[in-house]
Amino acid sequence: MNPAEERRGFEPPPYPYERLDSFKPLGTAFEGGLVDLSIGTPCDPPPASVVAALAASNSERGYPPSVGNEPLRRAFSEWMNRRFAVDVPTSAIAACIGTKEFVGTLPQWMKLRSPWLDTVLYPSIAYPTYEMGATLAGCRAVAVPMNARGGVDLDAISDADAARALLLWVNSPSNPTGALDDLEAAATWGRSKGVPVFSDECYAEFTWASPARSILQHGSDGVIAVHSLSKRSNLAGLRVGAYAGDPDLVHYLGEVRKHVGMMVPGPAQAAAVAALNDDAHVSEQRDRYLARLRRMAQILSRWSGTDVPLPDGGFYLWFPVDDAWAFTERLAREGGALVSTGDLYGAAGAGFVRVAVVQTDDTIERVATRLGVR
Repeated sequence: MNPAEERRGFEPPPYPYERLDSFKPLGTAFEGGLVDLSIGTPCDPPPASVVAALAASNSERGYPPSVGNEPLRRAFSEWMNRRFAVDVPTSAIAACIGTKEFVGTLPQWMKLRSPWLDTVLYPSIAYPTYEMGATLAGCRAVAVPMNARGGVDLDAISDADAARALLLWVNSPSNPTGALDDLEAAATWGRSKGVPVFSDECYAEFTWASPARSILQHGSDGVIAVHSLSKRSNLAGLRVGAYAGDPDLVHYLGEVRKHVGMMVPGPAQAAAVAALNDDAHVSEQRDRYLARLRRMAQILSRWSGTDVPLPDGGFYLWFPVDDAWAFTERLAREGGALVSTGDLYGAAGAGFVRVAVVQTDDTIERVATRLGVR
């Protein structure tokens, strides 16, 4: 290796979804263009009250608290009490600029807190940012195998990895699989090993196989629940999320994050309060997503001859195919629709396809017509 190669630093890999770009032009052959089912971008409008609150907060000129203002944290606390029957004080809740940045930067802050530890544990089939956050922090990213139920196989974590672990990520309902994890078992494991457990619960409102669940239902010691308004309220562009749970962890992360100016804009906080205080629009969105999941599963099953099951949670269809990239290209050619291959969510996802069922009913029916499915 020559000296120049030795000095070369980190080179960011291609963003995972960019690998699908070659299929996008296939959608232009269809009237109406490409139907993008590869990314979970909500298409339905947020409530009018949320938009009104965004426009009329009169908070544009000031700097909002990094942890979120008291009305926002109180709204999150009251929502968690209604949804999960847990009592989380506002002092144990803090805001984040959407949850992706929280996931991606968390290992850096945890590494500063415990510099003798270097490992991030995360599900082997998962949202790519769990792994990338570890990489960006210079940590070991260790994928935990999945069990037969689709949750993390806690028994597969070696004692050596547990001893080096900064944190364990769990995700329930899972992106991409929709599986529900045993959050009580994860919390118990983390406490027994002294490993903080971070539970990504951004799809909790869309839990089909059981009532919505949170790791905080099993106590807050050593655990953090992460929530977002992106999916719940169709506010992905607003970038409002929150983390809640262990008071010491929440306080530590809030203190670190304020030093780098991580703050949700004031108008976005006002809009988030309006969204959190309105459960009716979420109930309506649940009905929409469940109907769309059923219809899209029916369409793809009839077209492909593959059994496409409904998920236990979330708004993604996840199912095995013989060749995921071939399936994805065929669907783009014949239906002008783009989906994701499972290997984008880890090597263990190879041989699967993920379909983000976020398009309108009319758009879904357009795909059905293109594929000749009634």
